[in-house]
Amino acid sequence: SHSSLYWFAGSDDFCPGGSIYPNLKESSLFLYPNQDVYFPPCKRYRISAPFIFAGGKFEQKKPSIEVLPDECLFEIFRRLPGGQERSTCACVSKRWLTLVSNIRRDEISDNKTPQASDLEHENTDKKGGVSSEDVDSDVEGDGYLSRSLDGKKATDIRLASIAVGTASRGGLGKLFIRGSKSRHGVTTVGLRAISRGCPSLRVLSLWNLSSVGDEGLCEIANGCHQLEKLDLCHCPSITDKSLLAVAKGCPNLTDLTIEGCANIGNEGLQAIARSCPNLKSVSIKDCPLVGDQGVASLLSSASYSLTKVKLQALNITDVSLAVIGHYGKAVTDLSLTSLPNVSEKGFWVMGNGHGLQKLKSFTVTSCRGATDSGLEAVGKGCPNLKQLCLSKCPFVSDKGLSSLAKAAGSLECLQLEECHRISQFGFFCSLINCGAKLKVISFANCLGIKDLNSGLPPLSPCESLRSLSIHNCPGFGDASLFALGKLCPQLQHMELCGLHGITDAGVLPLLESCEAGLLKVNLSGCVNLSDKVVQTISNLHGWTLELLNLDGCKISDASLVAIAENCHLLTDLDISKCTITDSGIAALAHFNPINLQILSVSGCSMVSDKSLPSLGKLGETLLGLNLQQCKAISSRAVALLTEQLWRFPSSGMICYYFLSLKMGVAFFMAEFP
Repeated sequence: SHSSLYWFAGSDDFCPGGSIYPNLKESSLFLYPNQDVYFPPCKRYRISAPFIFAGGKFEQKKPSIEVLPDECLFEIFRRLPGGQERSTCACVSKRWLTLVSNIRRDEISDNKTPQASDLEHENTDKKGGVSSEDVDSDVEGDGYLSRSLDGKKATDIRLASIAVGTASRGGLGKLFIRGSKSRHGVTTVGLRAISRGCPSLRVLSLWNLSSVGDEGLCEIANGCHQLEKLDLCHCPSITDKSLLAVAKGCPNLTDLTIEGCANIGNEGLQAIARSCPNLKSVSIKDCPLVGDQGVASLLSSASYSLTKVKLQALNITDVSLAVIGHYGKAVTDLSLTSLPNVSEKGFWVMGNGHGLQKLKSFTVTSCRGATDSGLEAVGKGCPNLKQLCLSKCPFVSDKGLSSLAKAAGSLECLQLEECHRISQFGFFCSLINCGAKLKVISFANCLGIKDLNSGLPPLSPCESLRSLSIHNCPGFGDASLFALGKLCPQLQHMELCGLHGITDAGVLPLLESCEAGLLKVNLSGCVNLSDKVVQTISNLHGWTLELLNLDGCKISDASLVAIAENCHLLTDLDISKCTITDSGIAALAHFNPINLQILSVSGCSMVSDKSLPSLGKLGETLLGLNLQQCKAISSRAVALLTEQLWRFPSSGMICYYFLSLKMGVAFFMAEFP
């Protein structure tokens, strides 16, 4: 039989015919890409759907919206009545998500159908309010939502989802992206979606994003004009071009942090200085192209708004410090770290510039230019200085510290670390000369401190001091502690850590002189302290004590008995690597008033499975329990203890533990509201 193919050309006649081409391959001129679809050559169609050639014959294909080009879908999506509808469409496919995420806020059509208008009037109550079902589109743009992407989760697809999903739920205000080495990381495409869908963005943090360059950040600058805080860390492809765009598009910028961006230099910082008059905080670290011109422009342009300045590992010179000293009229926090080209002259000029009248916190780390004369100048030029931190400053000696203490009459906190030219005389002079406002003093790893060989002259006590911290200063001994006992009657926090030279004879007078009652005592690493010290602490300060760290001290069960009897407010106890036994744990659990929340018995080799009942009783209040390296406690005992602590109905705790056969056993608990 003979079969023919007929088509209707729009007239009243039907014409018989066959295939248009003898060779079927030539019909591809009429086919959709990757599909065998045949369209009759006519101007008007009576048949609405195309045909598919399959199995040797033509079949009618079901209509699909996917055959529409992107331009048509884009026009459809931007005319949807609300953000929820667009979010729903974005869930269909990556193609639709990409299209929806590229719709700018100003491209969304405001036209409503008559039905939509009628529905809106129906949802309005008699007082003129709008029901909760109709506030979807009204809440867009507030920008109170925060999102964070880390590692492999930081991709363009997720950013597109965030851009679409947050638009109708309050708007995205903060975005933090921590990249990885994944080849599917964030690129310009993802940042473009954020710029178009999140104009309310105020905070943007980009870390370790080698695939993000100027084009992506320029998209943010062109679409997110409300941006206030920008954090760029280890983004090597970002250059001054990006900062030029940010300066032009984000005039409300207040906080700028740049770290490890090798291609950002003075030009970008100068643009920020010209166009961002509200700049309040600047932090620049490890940017080799940043020099005096960039830093000077920031300080001089934002003289009355810039309050926080942090400069680290830069190729700046004394010129930058001179500008800071003259133009830093609003600076309250200043941190200078690893500035090899800054000399003693820079610190001296900065202190004598008389511009740092409002400076309250000053931190200097690894700066060889910080000397005695520079510190004295800073002390005189900063009358409101309250906190001074000096770390790894090899040319600061007792003379400079004493001069600064005399000049800085408002100093409340003094912290020194690895300043090896400071001796015990500098330490005591700072206590004596800092006036009546010094509250905190901390010395750590200062190898120049040696114990007193001769007695000090009569000294007036430092009544304002509340916190004393001395870490790993091997020369600090009993004679120095005895002198401290006469100077610090109002101590509340005491940390004496890693001081192998102190004994009971030095610590006891200090404990007896503290009249206000100690709240926190840390004696970790003081291997020559015994039960007598703990008993004195318990008897004299048990009514106020909240934290006690005895890690590595030579204490026994007698100390735990004294703690249990007197320290009813104690919540944090560390007795790691002490010679306590099961009897001491039992004594600790026997006294009901004790309310421990954190207990560490790590490395206590004589604590065994026999302590299981006592630990179970203490678990009624515990939030954290550390049993690491307790080799006498078996895995079975830990399993039983875990099961027991799970059963407390009123504790509201969720428990976690881990087991290591080599390191021992550890068990932790965390409370959730």
